[in-house]
Amino acid sequence: MRHATTKIELAIQFNNGGRLKPEDLQLIETIRKERSILGAARASGISYRKCWLMVDALNRTFESPVFETHPGRRGGGAEITPFGERLIALYRSMERRTRAATTAALAELEHATDPEYRKRASGAAEAAPKPEPRQGRSRRT
Repeated sequence: MRHATTKIELAIQFNNGGRLKPEDLQLIETIRKERSILGAARASGISYRKCWLMVDALNRTFESPVFETHPGRRGGGAEITPFGERLIALYRSMERRTRAATTAALAELEHATDPEYRKRASGAAEAAPKPEPRQGRSRRT
């Protein structure tokens, strides 16, 4: 049986309210590859609307845009700006440094985890049939 690796995910909350999370970096890299928001949505399994909202939020978070969109092009399109490329490089550098700085502490925490732990909310509860609503008392007339 293969065990999952413990990992640290870097999420940054900026003072202007913007955020940068692993999901954002994955989207940026997917748009870089697909060269369109729609293509990235299809490749990642995220809805087009959510992708578009993430692109918009990232472009508004920073003074320089992360993406350039070209809706007038046949089939539309999106490209990563030079700042977007730099954003990827900075984020990946921060991830590497975080992993290096926390290796010993993370190993200690990993050894302290309960091997029998299981998530409680697995989504199975949502799939289970809902109980019938209780019938209220009938009034006598």
